Amino acid sequence: MMLGWRTTFSLICSLQVLFHSVLGYAIPDYVKKHAPIIWLHSDDPWMPSDISTHVLHTTPKLGFEPIPDLSTYDLHNLSTLNRHGSAVYLTSANTSSYADWLYGETPDNFGVLHNSTACAVVVVEKSPQDVDAFYFYFYSFNEGADITKVVPPLERLFPDAKPGQSFGNHVGDWEHNMIRFQDAKPVGVYFSQHTSGKACLWDDETCMSKRGDRPVVFSARGSHANYPSEGSHVHDEALIDIADEGRIWDPVQPAYYYHYDAATQVFTPADSATKVVDWLGFDGAWGDKKYQDTDPRQTSVPYFGLKKFEDGPNGPKFKQLVRKGLMPDHRPKDPMMKVLVRWYLSWYGCCLKGWNPWVVIIFLLLVFLLLIALMVFAVKRLKPRVKRWVGNRLNRKAKREHNEVQLRLLDPDRAEEDM
Repeated sequence: MMLGWRTTFSLICSLQVLFHSVLGYAIPDYVKKHAPIIWLHSDDPWMPSDISTHVLHTTPKLGFEPIPDLSTYDLHNLSTLNRHGSAVYLTSANTSSYADWLYGETPDNFGVLHNSTACAVVVVEKSPQDVDAFYFYFYSFNEGADITKVVPPLERLFPDAKPGQSFGNHVGDWEHNMIRFQDAKPVGVYFSQHTSGKACLWDDETCMSKRGDRPVVFSARGSHANYPSEGSHVHDEALIDIADEGRIWDPVQPAYYYHYDAATQVFTPADSATKVVDWLGFDGAWGDKKYQDTDPRQTSVPYFGLKKFEDGPNGPKFKQLVRKGLMPDHRPKDPMMKVLVRWYLSWYGCCLKGWNPWVVIIFLLLVFLLLIALMVFAVKRLKPRVKRWVGNRLNRKAKREHNEVQLRLLDPDRAEEDM
């Protein structure tokens, strides 16, 4: 008996998952051959971190509240926390003291980590010919943007800022590259950068460089955003990341390897040395919840809402592992402040250069308030006229309908002819 194509497809998917779970998935050699090589910033104290150590040094909490009857958690059973919902945060003891484990491990001169596994490689087979390989990098701490490193002339908005004052810090940091392979050959690379990223074609030497068969990635100081070149890079319209050839890191020495089945959303080990897989199913955050304003560790940038500490990030399963192009299919919506900054900078070069930013902001606020006042005034003046006009239309319509009814009653035959 012939099976329908849907039934056949489901059967193939089930057999594939069973095959991977029982016999294991052999990761293609080209995924390791073309793995990225990373330059860490020369002045970055926050190094790649062991994923397991991070979990063991944090306490799961529901927001800020302890979870009652808490068991011991590690990479083998982390996803069981999902029974408490997605608002679970792996919370550090006290980031104000910056414990040693938050700094991670410094690679040796060959870029190798000896006591940490800070990379997870996830392979997604879109078809037998099309394969996406995600290279996830983990750091136990993310240092946010230096408030003095902003695009001119926005630095004039913070006259009291001092170098080293960072905002947007958070415990836990997941970054990644994605390389797309077609017929076992790389065709493009994606570089994660904060809430966005950049994509380069493999053969585009103007976009990215390679070290042999491996793409070169520059990790920005503190934020660990990935860039295809060193130097200063603008992100979120106004902030600046800095990357350089500081210390080399080969993220796949060592690394965990996994296969991800898009149809079933199941992760399976893709390497004989990879023994843990449960942690990839964790729905919560890999760091503290953003501290409240009353917390002495928390400070804010006036007017702009930037916080010194933000929420910890979600894990690899939330990084859009299935996508059409190199870039993620769905991008987060820009907040209003970011839109306003983009608008201001687009006008700065031609029309606003030399103006104090505060003068521009105050002027725009006054214009905005004036427009609102004019709209309110216009509504108040026009409302009676509009009501009279609508009332007259309704009265005329009612009168016409009344006349038609009277006409039908007086002379039905004539009414039918007129109609």
